[in-house]
Amino acid sequence: MVHDSPRFVIVDKTQAMSFHAEDGPGFFVSTEQALGCKLWPVHRLDKVTTGLIIFAKDSDAAAELGRLFEERQIKKCYLALSDKKPNKKQGLIKGDMSKARRGAWRLQRTTQNPAITRFDSSALGDGRRLYRLWPQTGKTHQLRVAMKSLGAPILGDELYGGTAFSRVCLHAYGLYFEALGEHVTITAMPDFLTAAPSPFEDAL
Repeated sequence: MVHDSPRFVIVDKTQAMSFHAEDGPGFFVSTEQALGCKLWPVHRLDKVTTGLIIFAKDSDAAAELGRLFEERQIKKCYLALSDKKPNKKQGLIKGDMSKARRGAWRLQRTTQNPAITRFDSSALGDGRRLYRLWPQTGKTHQLRVAMKSLGAPILGDELYGGTAFSRVCLHAYGLYFEALGEHVTITAMPDFLTAAPSPFEDAL
């Protein structure tokens, strides 16, 4: 647990684990068991994604936090690594998403109900590049598809053409919001980095 308040907790999901039961109890139930209290899910992370996730401690808190997510009042920053050269180093990725094969998604050129992601990147000097990703929407596989559309699929994300690695290098790094009487700015380092940039500098 990274942050504990009377109405919600923020937990660092540290390994690839389904949100709900697959072979085991799933991350949500495991977190309830570990904390010894009933929780309400507010948002989710993809199985392969690590990092910060919020759980409410009561239904009213869950409704309020859910409303803030829908209104995009909860700012999120993700970190990703790629060993491929992108077609641009910063900017906006915007487009509708449609289902592809093998459980994957693809980005379309249309923008009727688009996935929107703002990003920047910096070279790490070892052939890899670090990306800060600020999703403006919450579509399934949005960030993984966005990275593929840049020509720089996430390291370890073989579903989207990434180089094989020990894990998918995508991490929910920062959360920034005001809710339920608290002002929260919080980060959690991924295991694939020893240092990371500010999640919200020049981004809010």
